[in-house]
Amino acid sequence: MPDGVTVPPARPLLSAEQLREGVRRLGRELSTTYDDGVVLVAVLKGSVPFLADLVRTLTIVPLVDFLSISSYGEGTGRVRILKDLDLDIHGRDVVLVEDVVDTGLTLTYVLGELERRQPRSLEVCTLLDKAARRIVPVKLRFVGFEVPDEFVLGYGLDFGERYRNLDVVVAGDLDALRGDPDAHVEELYAG
Repeated sequence: MPDGVTVPPARPLLSAEQLREGVRRLGRELSTTYDDGVVLVAVLKGSVPFLADLVRTLTIVPLVDFLSISSYGEGTGRVRILKDLDLDIHGRDVVLVEDVVDTGLTLTYVLGELERRQPRSLEVCTLLDKAARRIVPVKLRFVGFEVPDEFVLGYGLDFGERYRNLDVVVAGDLDALRGDPDAHVEELYAG
């Protein structure tokens, strides 16, 4: 940011304790629903902290695999898979683990790709549901928290690869971050 420009502070949305309790609740729901096992598919990179905490709460033994997808290409509106699954999910119960679902566009694409592989069942578990931004209707079976239409950071969510390692979720100033990706670093990492 230019000298003298004040950046509005990031506001806490979810504390570390709220996140822990939400993840424990989701772990109980998954363990009860899939008592004979499940394949958890996480989308890299944002969902990794959530997935790591989630699997530790399970009372079942899950299989875990990862997908990596591209962001929407500039002006193309297209997403593509950069890293595909290593596991064959045909005939298995699969849960796609997401950090945040907002418009539903990327999620719809990923679910379509997974559905073509003919899993026995396919559900979504998301830490955050930003339903106010939904363009495409999607069914979310397991939801940690509903959050307002604000730009969120922390617990895997980033801007310019920054802020993923915060153990809280905060609403950040997107305009300030566009001007300086480090706009919230000093306040969020101080102390």
